Amino acid sequence: MNDRTENLLLALPGILLLGLAFFLPIAQMLLLSISGPDGPTLSHFVRFLSDPYYLNILWRTVRLSLLITLICALIGFPLAYIMTKVGPKLRLWLVVMVILPLMTSVVVRTFGWMVLLSRSGLIPEMLRDMGLVGRTFALMQTETAIVIGMVQVLLPFMALSILGVLTRIDGRLEEAARTMGCSFLATIRTVVLPLALPGIVAGSLLCFTLSASSFVTPNLLGGTRIQVLAASIYKSVTATPDWPFAAAQAVILFAGILLVLAPYIKLTGTKHG
Repeated sequence: MNDRTENLLLALPGILLLGLAFFLPIAQMLLLSISGPDGPTLSHFVRFLSDPYYLNILWRTVRLSLLITLICALIGFPLAYIMTKVGPKLRLWLVVMVILPLMTSVVVRTFGWMVLLSRSGLIPEMLRDMGLVGRTFALMQTETAIVIGMVQVLLPFMALSILGVLTRIDGRLEEAARTMGCSFLATIRTVVLPLALPGIVAGSLLCFTLSASSFVTPNLLGGTRIQVLAASIYKSVTATPDWPFAAAQAVILFAGILLVLAPYIKLTGTKHG
């Protein structure tokens, strides 16, 4: 028995488990999405892609996911950079502060934001007292509330992805750039940022895919008035119920995420092994 056969036999239980837990449900979803009373049909996809209501939900999901990813990157990169420059003890506490929210349920954190963002919550009341908004100002059931809640949920994934890359960058490269006359911002732009790009891309991929498929936080903070694609799938399953149409929406969401994954895998496989 050669090494390749032995490795395959060792990996076989994991492959079977992956097939049962991942590929089999996806295959069932694909079959359900094209099922109709008279046989296979694409009518469910045509219904989704020809209805302005569902196209608006799709566009909102993509737009909010991109905005959430951008904000996470703008906050996560400076945070990760600061963590690489402080002492070991302070870095440990900063990492703990970043990881700590992941130990709390997303539902609990979202309910916390519902309390803070409600009409009588701390944040709207503070803005009213400062005279920045009117008395009728509200944050709940708005896209702003969804963005705030999702950024808090996904920021650790971005910060930790970038931190893992920044810690491997030789500090002497920054020193050399400063010695050659670069300012601090020029050093960040020309040296640190290009070297940190793999971490930024990996973090952005995580944030975008998790945001696009998120249900709990957008549903609780946005309400029924502002729906994203995951909430629309849930509504099609529970309210109608229309399982084939819900499966078609899930396939569209799955295909959209694959479109994001494919270039990333090709790019990182070519450049970084």
